[in-house]
Amino acid sequence: MKTFNVLFLCTGNSARSILAEALLTTLSEGKFIGFSAGSKPTGKVHPIAKEFAIKMGYPKNNLRSKSWNEFTKSNAPHMDFIITVCDHAANEPCPVWIGHPTTAHWGFPDPASIEGNDQDIKLAFEKVLDMIRRNIELLIKLPLETLDHEAIKKSIQ
Repeated sequence: MKTFNVLFLCTGNSARSILAEALLTTLSEGKFIGFSAGSKPTGKVHPIAKEFAIKMGYPKNNLRSKSWNEFTKSNAPHMDFIITVCDHAANEPCPVWIGHPTTAHWGFPDPASIEGNDQDIKLAFEKVLDMIRRNIELLIKLPLETLDHEAIKKSIQ
């Protein structure tokens, strides 16, 4: 079975892209490996995103906020798919990706931007996590081995 690499992009790489990386890797049973990065990374993972990722069994050592430039280098893992998870990153000029991976955009609200008490913020994270999970589950179920490039692109969108 082929393993597919997916890079999730967001501006800050502190919440949505981190959650998508962790969800895809933990739910896909080896079919996919998730990665994440940001165009302007904050340099830290939001504490609630870190808590949720660790609860789902994602290794704590893999949780770090990083620049998308790490994935443009010749020694970077080859990406099969690149998915933006915030509207801002989707509208930014992206680097040239090695191998021309299939791209898609899944826009989710930013739970890290919610103001309020801890319960309100955690609820916002739970809602976004559920939305990301639905998309991830659909991606995992795609029969990628039997679809052509255009069909894969449409399905991922």
